[in-house]
Amino acid sequence: MARKNRKHSQLKKMDLKKIEQGVRLVIEGIGEDPDRPGLKGTPGRVARMMDDILGGTRIDPQEDLEVFQDERHDELVLIRNIPLYSFCEHHLLPFAGVAHVAYIPKEGRIIGLSKIARLVDTLARRLQVQERLTKQVADILNATLNPLGVMVVIEAEHLCMSMRGVKKPKAITVTSAVRGSFRNNPATRTEAMMLIKGGIPGGREI
Repeated sequence: MARKNRKHSQLKKMDLKKIEQGVRLVIEGIGEDPDRPGLKGTPGRVARMMDDILGGTRIDPQEDLEVFQDERHDELVLIRNIPLYSFCEHHLLPFAGVAHVAYIPKEGRIIGLSKIARLVDTLARRLQVQERLTKQVADILNATLNPLGVMVVIEAEHLCMSMRGVKKPKAITVTSAVRGSFRNNPATRTEAMMLIKGGIPGGREI
């Protein structure tokens, strides 16, 4: 069993005071009074919220990826419907949805299922774009496990499309990243996609 150092990385902390100052400027720019009762505490609340929802910025996503050896499993492993919430870096509005992560172990190397969900969470809790987030999850798993294949599919609704611009609520963006056997073998990719959609190839719905 390979065990990684669990000591938290000393990554740069957020400057909450600077965030507060920025939010106050935004409130003033809108034409509101930042000192009126309803808004007086808003800059501090927003700063603390940013520290929470963008907390993945301070975490090394590979830090807790513990790999287990010699499990004698070489078939597809899939986690469906991992909830995710992220922040679009283009308009500073949220996008939310689910991630589906699949891999095929090589030489008995597997990873704890909760670690996959945590990896998605850590990478999502940053200023992101969905395309990059999808690729990052796939590439980190691929580098950590050296599996036969990795496949990541993310489905999300972006508020920058739902409440501004084209204003198309409920529109879902789907991105995928495929590595190894999922890229090279259409049958393997098809099996994973059917399982993601909730079915068993040639069988009943789950």
